[in-house]
Amino acid sequence: MEPAAAFPVSNISATGIACRRGDRLLFAGLSLRVESGGALHLTGPNGTGKSSLMRILAGLLRPYAGEVERNGAMALLDERPALDAHLPLGKALGFWARCDGVAPARLEEVAGACAVDELLDVPVRYLSTGQRKRAALARTIAAGAPIWLLDEPLNGLDTSSVAMVEDLAMRHCEQGGICIVASHQPIALPGAARLDVADYTA
Repeated sequence: MEPAAAFPVSNISATGIACRRGDRLLFAGLSLRVESGGALHLTGPNGTGKSSLMRILAGLLRPYAGEVERNGAMALLDERPALDAHLPLGKALGFWARCDGVAPARLEEVAGACAVDELLDVPVRYLSTGQRKRAALARTIAAGAPIWLLDEPLNGLDTSSVAMVEDLAMRHCEQGGICIVASHQPIALPGAARLDVADYTA
């Protein structure tokens, strides 16, 4: 897949972030910064707050303490594919493509890169877990945002699909993008920093 264009300079940082869920403080004092071309692997056991941190970075969840600063558009991939389950995949992706101003040719190219181009006539509800994950990744890539926030992107994927995600993430960073991945599974991100959220648990 050819890049749509080199990305402009972007960055994302978090300073002194704390997250509270109910009466429980998940983590506190967490700081990070990722610049253009950089990658970060967020690790930690289930329940430590990886997904909550990703939602804080995306601006969907307010931190209990601390600040997040971003320079550049973001695209979030999480456990919810945000694709209409009753539509054929092609139309479900087309909805987001129109919202994001993505040309049909670019969407077709991204669908091919994510190995969902032969599923465009299949209703989303009939897709397997891995197929839905790849379709959600296609939606993320097509948005053209320089900052990718990928929450457990490898869940439900076979070995070849894992390699595909790793290759797409690597090329995104090579183009000057940013990739932050929250995953309890190993993922090959050349040059990526690693942050264990468990190190900041209360």
